Amino acid sequence: MSKFLNILCVFLGAVLLAACGEDEQPIRVSLDSRREIAVKPPQPAITYAYLPQYSHSESFQRHQQLVAYLAEETGLPIRQVFPDTFAHHISMFGQGKIDISFSNPFVYVNLANRYGAKAMARIVEEDGRAEFRGQIIARQDNNAIRLVEDCRGKSWVAVDPSSAGGYLFPLGLFADHGLTSRDFKEVAFSGGRQENVILGVYAGLHDFGTIREGALQVLANRIDINQIRVVATSRAYPGWVYAYSPRLAQESVDKIRAAMLKLDYKNNPRHRAILDAARFIGFVASADRDFDPIRELNRKVKQEGE
Repeated sequence: MSKFLNILCVFLGAVLLAACGEDEQPIRVSLDSRREIAVKPPQPAITYAYLPQYSHSESFQRHQQLVAYLAEETGLPIRQVFPDTFAHHISMFGQGKIDISFSNPFVYVNLANRYGAKAMARIVEEDGRAEFRGQIIARQDNNAIRLVEDCRGKSWVAVDPSSAGGYLFPLGLFADHGLTSRDFKEVAFSGGRQENVILGVYAGLHDFGTIREGALQVLANRIDINQIRVVATSRAYPGWVYAYSPRLAQESVDKIRAAMLKLDYKNNPRHRAILDAARFIGFVASADRDFDPIRELNRKVKQEGE
C-alpha cells in the first residue's frame, strides 16, 4: 500500500508540474491534514399534505402560498409533503409523516376512524359553499348516455376508490337509481387524478367518468371542455377538510386554525391571492360530527354493493 501511495504522489506531482507554465510556480498540496464536512440534517417541521387528486406540480402551485402564509402567521416551521396516491396519503398520516392533512371528507373519516385524526376547518368553495358535489360526465356526442340509468352496462372511469366527488358521491347517486358497482361493464380508476378521468372520457377510452364538481376547469386550457357533458350531479356533502394528527401539539393546532380563519378574501388583496391560488375562498371551523353524512353514505353504498 505504501508503495502505491508513493507512486500516486509522484504521478500527481508530475501532473501538477506539467500544468504549470514556464513562469508559474507549482502549488504544493499537503495530504497530511483533512477536515470533515458535516451534512446538516433537515430541521423538524410540521408537515402539510394535500390529498393528491392532481399532479404534484399542481398541488404545489395551489398550496405553496398558503403554506408560506401559515408559517409566517404562526411562527411555526411548516412544509408541504407530497404523497403519491390516496392510499399513500393515508399511510403517511398513520406513520406520523403528515401532521396536517387536507383531504376529501371520505378520506378524513378513514383517518379519523383508523388514526384518530381530528377535523380542524373546512374550506369554503369558490361558489360560497362549505360543501361540494360529484358529477357524472360523458362525451357530448355520446348519445347513448343521457340519463343516469343509461350508464348501466357501460365502461366507467373514476378517480380512486377513496375519492369522494370522483367516486363515492356518484356511487350514492347510482344507488338512488337502483345501480350498484356490479351493473357496469367495468369500473377503472385513474390513479387518483381528476385530469386522467376527464382525458379518458374525452379520448373515448371510457363511456363515462366521475369527477368532483369544478374539476373540468383544470383542463380548460388543454382540451375543448365543451366536448364534455355533465350527465348528472350528486347531492352536496360536507366539503374538503383540514385535519390534524393527535401527535400535533394543541397549541400549534390553535395557531394554525386561527391563521386559517383570519384569511379575508373580500378585503385583503394578499389573502385573496393566496386563496385564489388554492381554488377556494375561505375557511369555516369544523368538527368531527360535521361528517356524519359521509359515514351514512359509506354505509349506504356498501349495503347497495352487497
